[in-house]
Amino acid sequence: MNRVDKQEIKFWVFFVLVIGYILYAGIFDELGVGVGIAIGLIVLEGVILRLNNGSCPLTPIAARYTNRRDDGFDIFLPNWLARNNKIIFGSISFLGVVIVIYRVLM
Repeated sequence: MNRVDKQEIKFWVFFVLVIGYILYAGIFDELGVGVGIAIGLIVLEGVILRLNNGSCPLTPIAARYTNRRDDGFDIFLPNWLARNNKIIFGSISFLGVVIVIYRVLM
């Protein structure tokens, strides 16, 4: 694992925690400024991924250090999770935001 891989896993863990916080806040009605910031961070992440054709901006840098190109070559995750990462955590993010919106409107 090189330095780029370590940075990618740090970003991944950070955003998993942010997504978990959004879901937690929505379920337990713990709404506040932090939830708005968390949702803003997820939207920003989505914009950055979209601008990079669905890839992390660090992926091309990580590609310089290895010949591997399998799912998750650039991050220390199991292949099945790396392959389905956006679907899994995108769905959880969406669910969390929907719950937060429901709580705000009710």
